[in-house]
Amino acid sequence: MSTFEDFKGQKPAWCPGCGNFGILTAFKKVVVDLGLEPHEITLVSGIGQSGKFPHYTKCNTFNGLHGRTLPVATGIRLANHSMRVAAFAGDGDCYGEGGNHWLHAMRRNIDVKLFVHDNQVYGLTKGQASPTSLAGMKTPTQPLGVMMEELNPVAVAITMGCSFVARGFSGDTDQLAALMKAAFEHRGFTLVDIFQPCVSFNHLNTYAWYRQRIYTLEEEYDPGDRMKAYSRALEFGDRIPTGILYKDERATYEDRLPVLDDMPLVHRPFEPGSLEATMAEFY
Repeated sequence: MSTFEDFKGQKPAWCPGCGNFGILTAFKKVVVDLGLEPHEITLVSGIGQSGKFPHYTKCNTFNGLHGRTLPVATGIRLANHSMRVAAFAGDGDCYGEGGNHWLHAMRRNIDVKLFVHDNQVYGLTKGQASPTSLAGMKTPTQPLGVMMEELNPVAVAITMGCSFVARGFSGDTDQLAALMKAAFEHRGFTLVDIFQPCVSFNHLNTYAWYRQRIYTLEEEYDPGDRMKAYSRALEFGDRIPTGILYKDERATYEDRLPVLDDMPLVHRPFEPGSLEATMAEFY
């Protein structure tokens, strides 16, 4: 049986008070609760403070390029669909540089778990506005304030038919762990957008700012009602809902690939002779 210590990686270099610590704590709690061993899961990340997440764990990891988290996670999942694959990205990394990959991963419904550290700013590169920065927010590179409307990632995800859409808060690790566990237990692509305060560069969206606004969806709330889920996703002001906003059971991308029916690709025998006819066409 695994323990927290089994998943202990390098010592985190995040700023004291960074919201990423809550995400790391929740993740370790979930993998231990699920009875996973470090070799049974692969974490993929891009660039940013969120991109350092795999370094601070002990399991299979891949730290890739900015915005390219999901293509790598998709490739790993298709090569070995018996391996659990989780992607960790920031709001800039995923919704900015990686926005195209994000949209199509939701369309495919590949069984990858995406956890976005949404601090509404670029925290690694000294505080530029990200796609989720609030309109009017002043940053080192937007001294007059952000002039574009902020992206609402959970509303976009529901519009795209993402099969699992949730929002959490790194300041509430118990709720966040429950959401992450539900994501792992769901078959299909999952988005958990996590409010993660950046104590160094975002002095607007602080822990206090979030706690004054967020509320947990009611127990009787039905995440299977897509239109109601979209309506709740649009709530972003004095009140912001957290919890599982939308959930839909449908075939995964892996289910649609007959080549994966027998076994994972990595377990198939290598038969170079089967390629001779194809290779001969190039001679």
